[in-house]
Formats: sequence, structure tokens, C-alpha cells
Amino acid sequence: MMLARVADSLYWLGRYIERAEHLSRLSSVMLNATLDQTDAGAHAVWIAMAAVGEPGDGADVASFEAARKLVLDRQDPNSVVSSLARARENARQVRDQITTETWERLNLLYLKVTDPRAAKEFSDSSSSFLHDVIADLHLFKGAADTTMSHGESWRFMMLGIYMERAQLVSRLLEVCFADSPRHGRLDDHVALVSVLRMACALEPYLRVYTAEIEPRHILEFLVFDEDFPRSIRFATAQIEQHLTALTRSVSAGERAGPERLAGRLKARLQYADVDELKALGAGPLLTTVVNECARIHEAIYETFVAYPLEMRLPA
Repeated sequence: MMLARVADSLYWLGRYIERAEHLSRLSSVMLNATLDQTDAGAHAVWIAMAAVGEPGDGADVASFEAARKLVLDRQDPNSVVSSLARARENARQVRDQITTETWERLNLLYLKVTDPRAAKEFSDSSSSFLHDVIADLHLFKGAADTTMSHGESWRFMMLGIYMERAQLVSRLLEVCFADSPRHGRLDDHVALVSVLRMACALEPYLRVYTAEIEPRHILEFLVFDEDFPRSIRFATAQIEQHLTALTRSVSAGERAGPERLAGRLKARLQYADVDELKALGAGPLLTTVVNECARIHEAIYETFVAYPLEMRLPA
């Protein structure tokens, strides 16, 4: 069984990496949407800000300054630079568990966003800056997938990635498809395309639904598609798969925690009735996903991190 502090660091390494990528993509889409000087552009800005817990009227948001803060504000614990700093610190603590290629990719990215010239580079070309950050995060994940042994270390990191992804995508969809959206019905083409871009889903969506960009199809795709790696169903299936493998070394009595919760959430999405979802609204299901992910997170800590010492000592 892996040491609790090691499991904790790898788990949070994955969560912070996914958070940094999500915020970078939201910032990029938000800045691109403002090029459209219409209410749809303002709506897209509002969606991005509300999805990260910054409610407000998109028309009143200085989108460039908001994006800069999301990316480079070191006082914000959830900004891209803060997330990468925390990811790097967690990686440093488990340097022996990850490969040189993985560490170097993360370290180079951290140095890029903390460089004194980063603010000027962002001001000069925010689009290129964000594109490079996202590309480097993809390279980090690729390096981890292709150079790390797919054992406990890799699984804890992937568990963190998919836990964070399931919650972030659920919150984004809650903002867009709540029963009583505060910014009006989401039906403008520009805003809908922006939502798909925020989830890195535009091209995969178009391959399934062609050019028919409809709110109900976006919701169905991002919640239920079993093949798209950023759908909620795919993420929850991965969470259950990694927990099943990780809990093999835990006694049977303890296995009833995170694995059972993850399996129940996976089944809820796998066998959900799409027609019923359309009739009742998406809000209750998305809220359930967020709450169940929080419960799984607590169960992960109880099982792998904050367990009583006597549970791991030989009888």
C-alpha cells in the first residue's frame, strides 16, 4: 500500500493540472468571444466567470483583465499560476514517483508562467500565451501516460485529473443549463459554440451532430457520451475504474467506501433516461454529480490518506 502522503500528493498533482488547463481554456474562449461585439459575446464571458465562481453581468466585465487574473494572479489560490505552483510542489514531494520527462515538462511550464516577463507576454499576445500553456499541459499528460508505469502512482494522478474534470464540467453545465439560468436562455449560436470550446468539445461534437448546434444536444453530449474523454459519463467511469484497481490492496471492509460511491455514480449516468432528463431539467442531475464527487473525494481521503494508523498495521 502506498504511503498516505505520496498518494495525497499524486492525487492533488492531477487535480491542479486539470484545473490549470480548464482555467486556461475558459480564459482563451472568453477573450475570443469578446471579439464578437454582441450580447452573445457578453453572455459567453458571463458563463466563463460564473463557471469559476465569479458571478456578475458579462457586459460589465473587463474580459481581458478578468482573464489575466484567472491566469496570472498569484493571490488567487485557483488561478492558473497558483494551480501550477501547487502542482509543481506536489510533484517535487514525490519526485521519485514520476519520470524525468514528466517532471521536466511541468517544471518548464511553471517557469514560463512565473517568469517576470509573463505578464508582458500575456498582454502582447494573450491568445498565443494561453495556447502554449494548454499545449504544454497536454504534453505533461502525454508524458505521464507514455513514460510512467501504470501502477498506483499513475492511477492516483489520473484519479485526481478525472475527479477535477467531472466537477469542473458539471459546474460549467450547471451555469448553462440550470432550470432558472440567471443570464437568460442559452440559445445564441456564438454562446453555444463558446460552451463547446470551453469543454474542448467542438470538433468531437460536430462529428456526432454535424452542424446542428442545439442546447439539448450539447447537454446530452457533455453528460452522456461514453467515448468523449471530457464528458461527465466518461470521467466518472474512469474514476470508478481507477478506484477499483487502487482498492485491491485495501481490506474488504474498507472497499465499501470510494469504490462503491463511484460505481453508483457511474451507473446513475450509464442508465440515465435522456428523455426524463429533458422533461425534468438538467439541474438536479448536475447537482447530484457535483455532490457525489465531493462524497467520493471525502471517501478517498478516509481510505487512502486520513485513515487511522492501526488500519494499516499488521495484526
